[in-house]
Amino acid sequence: MVGEHLDTVSRRGTRPVVLEIGRETGAGAAEGESGLRAYTEGHIPGAHYVPFERDLVGAPAEDSGPNPLPSAGDLERRLRAWDVHDGSTVVIHTRQNPAVAARAWWVLRWAGVENTLFLDGGLAAWRAIGGALDTRVPPPGAGTAVARPGSLPVLTARDAERLAASGHLLDARAPEAYAGDPRRPGTGHIPGAHSLPGSGNFTGGRLRDAAELTARYGAHLDGRPLGAYCGSGVSATTTVLALASLGIQAALYPGSWSEWITDPARPAATGDRPGAPEPSAA
Repeated sequence: MVGEHLDTVSRRGTRPVVLEIGRETGAGAAEGESGLRAYTEGHIPGAHYVPFERDLVGAPAEDSGPNPLPSAGDLERRLRAWDVHDGSTVVIHTRQNPAVAARAWWVLRWAGVENTLFLDGGLAAWRAIGGALDTRVPPPGAGTAVARPGSLPVLTARDAERLAASGHLLDARAPEAYAGDPRRPGTGHIPGAHSLPGSGNFTGGRLRDAAELTARYGAHLDGRPLGAYCGSGVSATTTVLALASLGIQAALYPGSWSEWITDPARPAATGDRPGAPEPSAA
């Protein structure tokens, strides 16, 4: 379930665990913006601040992208410090790029936290309904959640290659990144993948409605398997999120393009349409 307002969740009678996801630098953080500083100046009451790179990313390797999945043990310790129990409702939001929150939503769902919701519109949506802010930082919790990795489908590089040929592999990067440049090795896209930028899933900071998303993905909703990738496995989670809001499951290639190109034997296609790899990239 995605896009639900926090006040609706609260009226169910159980106080949700609220996590504010932030990045200090790099993709997802505006220039000069500190997620932690903004959080300390005022946040949803009871919300825990979650530094993206520290808490939601594992240690990169030479053959991985920069944002590999965290280990089950590390993530379980984080969940318990956020006071998450089995059966807890967790609400994820950010005041930065919504892809940051989408990746956090995906990671928790992948780890078996089924009742993880994406707060559509983030902090702005909370303020729009008159939600108060607080400066108090909650103490570490004593949750008992058990991480169960593999609760959402994941693609390896080989899986992504096969899916591009047999189903629908969607590239969530900007069109120019997808197109690449045949003169520059390491640019382009996985052969057979279709360009559908993840940024187009949102308008005014909110997830597009069901009719718009259905129209956007309609050409790929023919019953064949769906998967998504991007540059480093973050923005592609907005594709998974958008399809989940329609009741459709898509697999994620967490390593994405940055992992794909670590092996020079993997082909790369260039141009603005799905196609065969360039001869020089084979």
